[in-house]
Amino acid sequence: MPQPQTFLSPFSYPTFRNIWSASIISNIGGMVQGVGAAWMMTSLTPSENMVALVQTSNTLPVMLFALLAGAIADNYDRRKVMLAAQIFMCVVSFMLAFVAFSGLITPWLLLAFTFLIGCGGSLNNPSWQAAVGDMVPREEVSGAVSLNSVGFNATRVVGPAIGGAILTFTSPAIAFLINALTYIPTAMALAFWKKPVEVDELPREKMGTAILAGLRYAAMSPNIINVLCRSAIFGFAAVSLLALLPVVARDVIDGGPLTYGIMLGAFGIGAIGGAFANAPVRARLSGEGIVRYAFLILAVSATVVGFSTSLVISCIALFFAGACWVMEFSLFNTTIQLSTPRWVVGRVLSFYATATFGGQALGAWVWGMLAENHGIAFSLAVSGATMVFGAAMGLLWSMPGFSKLDLSPLNRFRTPELKLDLLPRSGPIVIELEFEIADENTIEFLRLMSDRRRIRIRDGARHWALMRNLANPDIWTETYHSPTWADYVRHNQRRLLSDGDHFDQVRAITRNQTGPKVRRMIERQAIAPKDEVFNRTFMDTH
Repeated sequence: MPQPQTFLSPFSYPTFRNIWSASIISNIGGMVQGVGAAWMMTSLTPSENMVALVQTSNTLPVMLFALLAGAIADNYDRRKVMLAAQIFMCVVSFMLAFVAFSGLITPWLLLAFTFLIGCGGSLNNPSWQAAVGDMVPREEVSGAVSLNSVGFNATRVVGPAIGGAILTFTSPAIAFLINALTYIPTAMALAFWKKPVEVDELPREKMGTAILAGLRYAAMSPNIINVLCRSAIFGFAAVSLLALLPVVARDVIDGGPLTYGIMLGAFGIGAIGGAFANAPVRARLSGEGIVRYAFLILAVSATVVGFSTSLVISCIALFFAGACWVMEFSLFNTTIQLSTPRWVVGRVLSFYATATFGGQALGAWVWGMLAENHGIAFSLAVSGATMVFGAAMGLLWSMPGFSKLDLSPLNRFRTPELKLDLLPRSGPIVIELEFEIADENTIEFLRLMSDRRRIRIRDGARHWALMRNLANPDIWTETYHSPTWADYVRHNQRRLLSDGDHFDQVRAITRNQTGPKVRRMIERQAIAPKDEVFNRTFMDTH
């Protein structure tokens, strides 16, 4: 009998425990670097927009490169991908520290280094989030995601406090150096992870094909589309607090780097509270209820921070904002992970990252421009109004609950024996399935085939069609194409246990209880290629 899961039960898996612990150290370094970069920008320029662009430069790479990073996460060894990303960020951070120590730093150079560190993060994050399912079993994924949220947001308390202290007594260059050193433990933990080697007889998908396959899967999954839209709006609106917090601390509260660290710490403490409150809140509220309340509370918090000159009142508002922030993003992340099979989870998580961080990058720029032209209070108030709009979206597009579908592979497909010798790249492959359906079952058959079309296209089929025989109306033919034989095999291997019931229902109303007749064909042109025609003509005339 399996042991009941607890909040800390994912820590019983050594790999998750080791990499999670190392990531805490790395996240603290990232927070220290972020505080140092944001505060250094306030000393390099008085422009509120340039200060807000620090947040944009850190999140923009996710929007630009997440699709590629997601395809890499699903097609390459995730451990090696994360290790390469950690080494890259370590090298860039050491270079930033060197430039800062040398006194050569400029606003645009600071943004460039921040952008490069964000590029490393954009490569690392899809693999790290997708690898959670490689470190713990499915029933522990939700707890592991929550622990990741707790860990990340715990660093929002410790990191800014350390960063504020470093800036008070030393300089941003020291903060950059500390960040560079904190990548080393994570790199070591990944180097010692003995991840089982997965053998795949099929050739690796090309990057373009893999990205399109992920986009197709997401487009044919309504629950995923819903989460992506809501997370984009949330990221766009809610980032106003973090993007403008340095200038709020400097101009509204009239404080220094320590004040900025305290305000970030209040946000982080609230985030930790929100992570621990996840389970009881989810037991009482639906996913849509959590999203709606989080939008509304954050709207109030942003407005209060924009108009309050009291550090205490602002910190209270930031506490509630942090709690809502982590509950919202934890809900989005967990819903995505539990609604996506392993073969495409890295890509779908990258789409989620693109929507979320793309919204944040755009939002940081928009709220910075509004603050510069109309004032900080106005900018935060408008972002609050946008959050109210995000809450109202749920009236039309309600958030789905956690998926109860079994997303494990169905594993019914067996590669057929062929009379032709095909290579994996041979194609195009044309598949025909012939069903004999009694007239009284026609309506039910069409309903099931509508779902079947979505499943087929979701898993990679092209040119899907359903045809009825004019001479014998009881005969129906389903056809679809696969570009190559490898794509056809991969398409069938992607079928899920949750799809099994659907295919069984189709078989149940088919007169031939053994299932439809299947014909697999390779498409060939009747017209010879131009060069062959030319060669034949040349030979006939000589």
